[in-house]
Amino acid sequence: MISNQILQNTIDGLKSITRTDFCVYDTEGSTLAGTSPNMSGYGGDVISFVGSPAESQVVGDCQFFKIADDNQLEYVLLVRGSGDDTFMIGKMVVFQIQNLLTAYKERFDKENFIKNLLLDNLLLVDIYNRAKKLHIETNLRRVVFVIETTQENDSASMEIVKSLFIGKGRDFITAVDERNIILVKEVKDNEDYDDMTRIAKTILDMLNSEAMARVHIAFGTIINEIRDVSRSYKEAKMALDVGKIFYSDQHVVAYSNLGIGRLIYRLPLHLCRMFIREIFNGKSPDEFDDETLTTINKFFENNLNVSETSRQLYIHRNTLVYRLDKLQKSTGLDLRTFDDAITFKIALMVVKYMNYVEKMDR
Repeated sequence: MISNQILQNTIDGLKSITRTDFCVYDTEGSTLAGTSPNMSGYGGDVISFVGSPAESQVVGDCQFFKIADDNQLEYVLLVRGSGDDTFMIGKMVVFQIQNLLTAYKERFDKENFIKNLLLDNLLLVDIYNRAKKLHIETNLRRVVFVIETTQENDSASMEIVKSLFIGKGRDFITAVDERNIILVKEVKDNEDYDDMTRIAKTILDMLNSEAMARVHIAFGTIINEIRDVSRSYKEAKMALDVGKIFYSDQHVVAYSNLGIGRLIYRLPLHLCRMFIREIFNGKSPDEFDDETLTTINKFFENNLNVSETSRQLYIHRNTLVYRLDKLQKSTGLDLRTFDDAITFKIALMVVKYMNYVEKMDR
C-alpha cells in the first residue's frame, strides 16, 4: 500500500500540472490525501459509490473514480468538476496511481523475495520462478554485506545505506533482524575482493560521519548464481562473529580473509577444552601475567624475531630470552621454534573462541 505522504505528493504534483483539485479516499470513506479542504466531506457519498457497480459517477461538483489493483478496490478518487475534461483528467490520475500501486507492490514483493532468499526459505524451483516473475537476473555476480549497528532498528543508518545504493537497480537493501542491515550488491566483472573491501570502508566512513553510528561490516564470497545468495549471507554472518573473536580491532572483515580463525570457529567446544588441557597441562593462557602475555603477543607480531621484539619492548635481548626460557619450562613450548610457535598461537586463538562462546551462553 502506498503511504499517504506519497499520495499527497502525487496529487499535489498533478494539481500543479492540471490546475484541478483532487482528493483520495479509502474504501471506508476516510480522507487520505487532498489538495482542497472543501473536498473532505464526501465520506458518505464515497461509501455509497464503493457499493455501486459504476466505475465513475458525478456527485455534486465532483467526479468520482474507482482505483483498483488486481481487481481489488483500493481507493476512490474525487476530481473537482464534471465535464469531459474532468473525466479525462480523472482517468489520467487513476492510471498514475495504479502504476504507483504496481511499482510499490513489486518493490515490496522483491524485498520479501530477497529476505526469504537470504534466510534459505525457498525451494530451488521457487527461487528461479519468482526471480523471473520479479524481473531479477539469476546469473549475476553478487556478494552479501552484513552491516551490524549498535542500535536496534537504526533507521538513520538504513537510510544512508539506501542513499548509497538504492538507485542502482540490481542492488538490494533489507533487514532480517533488529541490528543488521543487509546489502546484496552486484559485483561487476572487473571487481574483486579488494573492491568489496573499499566499498565496505566507504559505507563505514559514511555511517561514522553522517549517522554517528559505530558499525561492523562483513561480507561473504562473490557468487555467480542467485541460489547462492544465502550462502554468501551465511558467510558474512560468520565473518562478523569470527571478526569479533579474533580481529576485534578491525571494523571490516571479509570471509575470504578469516584464515585459521574460520576453522577454529567450527570446532566443538569439548574438543577445544581437550586441546587446551593437552597443550597447557590443565592450565590456561588466561593465567599468564600481563608481562608474559605482552611478550608473547609482541614476539608473534615481529615474526619470532628476538632482536626486534626486545627493541620494541625496551628490554635487553637476554631479558627476552630469559622470559622465553621461563615460558618454555612452564608450558613445554619453545616459541623460538616454528612448530611450537604455531601450536601456541592456535592455542591462544582457541582460548579466545572458548571465552567468546561461554560469554554468549551466559
